Amino acid sequence: MATSTPTRASDRAARSASLRRQRLLNAALVEFSRQGYSETSVDDIVSRARTSKSAFYAHFDSKERCFRALLEEEGGGLMSAVQAAAQAGSDHRQRLRAGIDAFVSQCSRHADLGRLLLVQSVGLSPEVEMIRQHLQNRFAEMVELEIRHAAARGSIPPDIDPEIFARSVVGGVGEVTAHLLRSGGDARSTARALMEIFAP
Repeated sequence: MATSTPTRASDRAARSASLRRQRLLNAALVEFSRQGYSETSVDDIVSRARTSKSAFYAHFDSKERCFRALLEEEGGGLMSAVQAAAQAGSDHRQRLRAGIDAFVSQCSRHADLGRLLLVQSVGLSPEVEMIRQHLQNRFAEMVELEIRHAAARGSIPPDIDPEIFARSVVGGVGEVTAHLLRSGGDARSTARALMEIFAP
C-alpha cells in the first residue's frame, strides 16, 4: 500500500505530460500547415497550444524535432490507415484502388497533415527527408507486393516491373494529391481518376 500513492501520482504526471505533448503536436500541425515551416516559430506553437516554451522544450529540443515527430507519428498513422483500407480488397486491383482512395481521402479529410506530408516536408532537411522517404517506402512496398502477387497468378502482364510500377503509383498519387490540396479540388473525383490510371 505504501507505494500505491506515489505510483498513482507518477501515472497522473505521465498522462499529463503525454496530453501536453499531444496538444503541442496538434498546435504545431496547424501552424506548420497554415504558415509553412520557416514562418512558424516556437512562440506560435506554444501560443496556439496555450502552454509555455519550457513545456515545448521539455518534449522537443528544436522546432525541427517537433516537425519530425509530427511526420513520424501522424504520417505513420495515415499510412497505417491506407494499409488497413487496402487489406479489405479481395484481389490486387481492389486493394490498389482501396489504398489509393484511402490515401487521397485521408489527405483531403486531414488537410493539415496532407500538406505537412506532401508539401511542407519536401526538401526541409536530410533528417526530415529520411522520414518522408520511409513513409513513401511503406506505400511503395505495399503496391510492389500486390503487383508481384498478381504477376505470379498471371493477373497482369509479366513484363510489368513491380518496383517501377510501385514507385510510379507513389509518385503519381502523391503529386496529384499535393495539387489537390493546393488547388482545393474534389477528392472523390481525383481518387477515381487515379484509380482508373493505376488500377483500371
